[in-house]
Amino acid sequence: MEHEDPRNSESPHRSSKKPKFSSNYIPESEIRDEFSHHQPRVARINNGSFGSCPGSVLAAQRRWQLQFLRQPDAFYFNTLRNGITASRMIIKDLINADHVDEVSLVDNATTAAAIVLQQIGHSFAEGKFKKSDTVLMLHCAYQAVKKSIQAYVTRAGGSVVEVRLPFPVNSEEEIISEFKKSITEGKSNGRKIRLAIIDHITSMPSVVIPVKELVRVCREEGIDQVFVDAAHAIGSLKVDVKEIGADFYVSNLHKWFFCPPSVAFLHCKKSNASSDVHHPVVSHEYGNGLPIESSWIGTRDYSSQLVIPAVLEFVNRFEGGIEGIMERNHEQVVKMGKMLAESWGTNLGSPLEMCTVMIMVGLPSRLCLNSEEDASRLRSYLRDCHEVEVPIFYQVPKDGEDGVRANDGCITGYVRISHQVYNTLDDYEKLRDAINQIVEDGKTCEMLCIE
Repeated sequence: MEHEDPRNSESPHRSSKKPKFSSNYIPESEIRDEFSHHQPRVARINNGSFGSCPGSVLAAQRRWQLQFLRQPDAFYFNTLRNGITASRMIIKDLINADHVDEVSLVDNATTAAAIVLQQIGHSFAEGKFKKSDTVLMLHCAYQAVKKSIQAYVTRAGGSVVEVRLPFPVNSEEEIISEFKKSITEGKSNGRKIRLAIIDHITSMPSVVIPVKELVRVCREEGIDQVFVDAAHAIGSLKVDVKEIGADFYVSNLHKWFFCPPSVAFLHCKKSNASSDVHHPVVSHEYGNGLPIESSWIGTRDYSSQLVIPAVLEFVNRFEGGIEGIMERNHEQVVKMGKMLAESWGTNLGSPLEMCTVMIMVGLPSRLCLNSEEDASRLRSYLRDCHEVEVPIFYQVPKDGEDGVRANDGCITGYVRISHQVYNTLDDYEKLRDAINQIVEDGKTCEMLCIE
């Protein structure tokens, strides 16, 4: 009789108890200590790109790494699967999934996109879908997702329809209207839309998309599957996968949930389609279901998946836990965004209810930001000459339209500012003063040089 592989057992750590919040909340001094590994004096207002991991979680990660290195075989057979299952249980509760088997841990949202698009590509290649059928996505979808569509879908004969979203945006209705127009285009000439890819929070420009309403529209229009790319979601807004109702939902855990890079969860709603998804890296767990496949893709460092319990301990040191952190980060980023817009005489890129912990702020038109190269030059200049790290977005003017006007001209550039628990007022004042200094010196983006 064969012995059962202990890696396939359920976690012994599952608990139905609600998290306990500390009565002694973390003081400012401890927050500074937790992020003391950040480079000093840098105004780091770009948490949205790579996230941030506190020192206590990094210490937990190191303990997992050493446990593996001390006795790899025991770790593999007795510890790894149970540890990953414990992490998946935490995520399952956080996102209100029906069952832990719907939750897989993968490297990042890019990996999740490959998982979903791989099965769509196979359906085109195997003749299950007609070559004229299509995939629908937002025009500002993350570039890696666009490349995955190119690699898996268009290469197999499928087509793509892009939803052109307005920016600056004034209301959710604008987005819903454009989405419906693109569905009509995608279904023209008898075509079927096999997959809709919807961002929950677009990256650049950053806007919260009315994802629940768009998923409902997809169902009404008979779109086969819906994949929500929510790379920025968990830790920045409430995620309820049952309420959203998508077939696939992914969010990075290293951006706004304090995990070390890199780890994300992929929620696959139970269906015939979800049973046919596989990790693109094939190992000996292939065929045992995506959660099991993802828990072993060969010898590598799995510590970022194992520290999720330590992350939960960290966030529960804050008043209100992760919900309190999200609320305070939103309040602060709105406050900082308004301060910058007032100083520069510009605007915010969306209504306040359409931003979370990131917000777009218009740059003074006197900077003459007229290209992607100008945006890149300004970002490098701020980093190297002013120790400010912030993404710059170039707004391409529409034909025949002047765009949004500021005090001294048309706004063609925006900064995307983030707020995380380690940020202070000084970070945003440093950005404000740097931009004001450039303008006062009469410089444009084209004139900036890095010594």
